[in-house]
Amino acid sequence: MNTTHFLTTSDGASIAYQLDGQADRPVLVLSNSIGTTLHMWDAQIEALSQHFRVLRYDARGHGASSVPAGPYTLARLSRDVIELLDALDIRRAHFLGLSLGGLVGQWLGIHAPERLDHLILSNTSAYLGPAEQWDAPIAAVLQAEDMSETAATFLRNWFPPAMLTKPNPVVDAFRAMLLTTNRHGLAGSWAAVRDTDMRAELARITRPTLVIAGRDDTVTAASHGEQIAASIPNAELLVLPTVHLSNIERPHEFLAAVLAFLPAR
Repeated sequence: MNTTHFLTTSDGASIAYQLDGQADRPVLVLSNSIGTTLHMWDAQIEALSQHFRVLRYDARGHGASSVPAGPYTLARLSRDVIELLDALDIRRAHFLGLSLGGLVGQWLGIHAPERLDHLILSNTSAYLGPAEQWDAPIAAVLQAEDMSETAATFLRNWFPPAMLTKPNPVVDAFRAMLLTTNRHGLAGSWAAVRDTDMRAELARITRPTLVIAGRDDTVTAASHGEQIAASIPNAELLVLPTVHLSNIERPHEFLAAVLAFLPAR
């Protein structure tokens, strides 16, 4: 089992991270969906670490990272990545973010392009408004007795019905992640999504970018991915026949697209 390390950020949060692959390889940062941990990438690590030094982490409020008081901002979530790169003396890295991780990737592409090489934005949006629609879910998760209802809603939004109608160890693993997610971490992260609108800034992204969208995604619609790809100069677009977690539902096609896009040296 890989070792989990911890970074203390400039504002006192503890960020859990893991490294896989040889130290002399190009670095690839993986950034997770809200409600998940760095283990959402487990199925890709063996293949990716053959080509890259893979750095994955639990966003603040998730997994083994600490749960600072919210609300969080996208800028703070993104600075956590910059501080992690600084602590590990990584000047530049490829970045692959899915969902909330994709929002972080967009922010980095806009505000810290000097830290990025290639950028992959998967199943994500530049804007998920109007902002008021987030207030009720945030209040509900903070007041709920447990995370069971929230977990059930997430799973319906993440996976096709065929994966939910019978026992499935993959779905079970993500259910476990959701049930153990701290409600304050989830609510804090939802606030970051609520307060984000990068649509007018996407054209500032100059790094080579691949956008992966899910044809049947009901969270970050395929049209959102299409808009991102159309707004970033020379961005490539791939639409997979998936719902939200494209790396889980279509792992072979997802991995093939990532490896084809990223230079290993």
